[in-house]
Amino acid sequence: MQRTPAKAVPSSAGESAARTLYVTAADPEGAVPGTGLCDDLRAEMRRFEGLDGPGDANGAQPWHSGTGRSRDLDDLQRAVRSWAETAEQRHLLLYEEADTGTRQVLARRAALGCAPLALVSGAWLQWLTGPANADSGVALRILALYASDVGVGRPRGSRGDAYLTVLRRLSLSEHAVPAERLANDPRVADAAFHVPAVLLAMSRRPDVFDAEILGADLCLRAAGRPPALGVVRRAVPDADWDALDPGAARHEDGPRDLDRCRAAVAALLAESTADRVLQGFGWAFAALRWWDGALFEELTASCDPAHEMAELLRLRAREGAVYHRDFRLDGRSLSDWLAECRDDPGPLLSALAASRLIKRGRSADSPLVNGLVGERGRMFRVFSPDDLTVIRRWIDALPRPETAGTAGGVPAGTANGASAGTAGGSPRGNGATGAEPLVLRTPHATEDDSGGRAPETLRAAYHRLQTRAGDPALARYAFGYVHGWLARSRHGIGHGDLPLPERWTPDGLRPWLVEQHDEHGLRFEQNTGAPVPSRRELIDSTVQLAPLTLIDGGWLQGFTDYGHASSEVGHFLFETYWDELGNGEPRLNHPLIYREVLAEMGVRLPPTGSEEFARWPGFEDRSFELPVYWLCIGRFPRTFLPEVLGLNLAMELSGVGGTYRQARIALKSHGFSTRFVDIHNTIDNVASGHSAWAADAVDTYMAGLPALEGPGARTAAWERVRTGYRSLNPPSGRRARRAARRARTKGRSHA
Repeated sequence: MQRTPAKAVPSSAGESAARTLYVTAADPEGAVPGTGLCDDLRAEMRRFEGLDGPGDANGAQPWHSGTGRSRDLDDLQRAVRSWAETAEQRHLLLYEEADTGTRQVLARRAALGCAPLALVSGAWLQWLTGPANADSGVALRILALYASDVGVGRPRGSRGDAYLTVLRRLSLSEHAVPAERLANDPRVADAAFHVPAVLLAMSRRPDVFDAEILGADLCLRAAGRPPALGVVRRAVPDADWDALDPGAARHEDGPRDLDRCRAAVAALLAESTADRVLQGFGWAFAALRWWDGALFEELTASCDPAHEMAELLRLRAREGAVYHRDFRLDGRSLSDWLAECRDDPGPLLSALAASRLIKRGRSADSPLVNGLVGERGRMFRVFSPDDLTVIRRWIDALPRPETAGTAGGVPAGTANGASAGTAGGSPRGNGATGAEPLVLRTPHATEDDSGGRAPETLRAAYHRLQTRAGDPALARYAFGYVHGWLARSRHGIGHGDLPLPERWTPDGLRPWLVEQHDEHGLRFEQNTGAPVPSRRELIDSTVQLAPLTLIDGGWLQGFTDYGHASSEVGHFLFETYWDELGNGEPRLNHPLIYREVLAEMGVRLPPTGSEEFARWPGFEDRSFELPVYWLCIGRFPRTFLPEVLGLNLAMELSGVGGTYRQARIALKSHGFSTRFVDIHNTIDNVASGHSAWAADAVDTYMAGLPALEGPGARTAAWERVRTGYRSLNPPSGRRARRAARRARTKGRSHA
């Protein structure tokens, strides 16, 4: 089979904008892209319109803004699926025509090439649901779709985790955890980061790109598994391939996620114009084809052993040049050869093939891969086992001396008819024709990174913090507010001041949890017969709790981030958040249920995410203090993890068995619905509900820490959990508030 020479190979890790953006956008607490990057992303949405991707001789039509937008979404989905099936067959044909050794190379390269996208499959939906729209039908549909992607309720149950298993089976997972470390893997080409980097960056600005994200998501689900994964499936047939198809159902009796996405798109289109959804779909279609073409070229080139050898030489040239000034090869210092090799490995490849280090066609007899790399050799442990496999494959493919000069022989330093220089390619290319690599200014260089103003009042903070995006000034405000609140919570804390045990033990919190539930029940029984509040008092307390209750789960919003939502600790918190918002069902959505109670009381409030809500004169200013703390700490799931765990435990346990039952009596006595307190008293239960999950999350976190005292040890971590627990109801005295003010100022200066 005639091989097409590669136009490029992976560049050094960290050199492309797409790699940088992939890392930055994966950080839930990182800098949120400003208007400069948003402008770049908008330009990126337009850049692919009308572009024919590389190698697109498979019948797929390019996306044209003039004709594509008039096509029905069903037609677009069919076009994408048709393209994906044809492209997969092209990859499989390449695989079928290869020998056994080359098939292994193709499977490994395809797996690495698909890794940046597959490891974060669905992650771009992570911020589309937040406190401001938690009662929106569209947002709840998207949340249900995202919950399927992360495998809600199961640790390491996300689509990305399923792909991590594939990488581990192929021994390719060294840089895959967390996913952003993949940008440090030089085996992965820059082009592989293009699509996921753009999607992750847009996910951090859902206020700007919500429709484009959903359109792109629909395209990806219609395409199914990336075409090159057909090759990987041949190598790892028993993986969870349904989980690796973003359009498939996660359960046998569940709906397809493609259908879920389409329903969410339909709901969004009912609220806005189709242009942005279609633009996101069109961008994803063209970008997928561009990337797949780049990957196909890479795989085609890797069929030639000289291509991989050239890559290896280039990647190792810099460090190798330091050590070999005294070794002569073809009249030149090997250090000089290696210095030249960073730009063009072809000459060195030819020189090596002609040297005494190589026995053509006989790797087992070649000094380069036996004596020199042995434990007594000068190059012991210089090459990894994978490196040695590449070298041996290249040597074995070289024609032996007795055939090199005959008709049909191949010149020294080449194999399978491709020249070494061409197979090596350019060190900076993107591996595809028709488009340059992604060109974006890096997030820390945007013109508005130091801009913005901090909220001047609690009400203003409440409004601004409900959206997931924000400027650096808002981030500093939030960081300082959390520091102040926690300092207030720590003030005067003693071992007898909290119901939490003084020390955490490996026995865990479940026994303590049951004891607390018993105490709640006992106090309720002791208060039986106590007078209920008046109707006016009940309505006022219900109204003043609205800023808090209508953002139910707000302290957990950071755990919607992909890496946290399916982690061993975070999956408990994401499932709790998922429950608070009704599992995607409006009839079970806690904010909506609370609004029903308010409506019975004759109170109709503006939308929670609106400025009118925050300014509503019926609220007291102090009613925003705790809600703002929830919204602030929810932005830092990594920094304040122990405190969030403690807060979550306090919150979920607070009403079970006692307070909710007392509230039920009060509501019922005045003729109001008790559904809100009833549902919380059941789902927060200490056996299998939110309280139990909260305790299990704490135990999982604590069990993973060192047992000895010291930095990061259990003692210090437990004190932070206790502080978080107390932060639900911190002391309100003058000294406590003074400590809060000092810490708040200090926290903002360090943000």
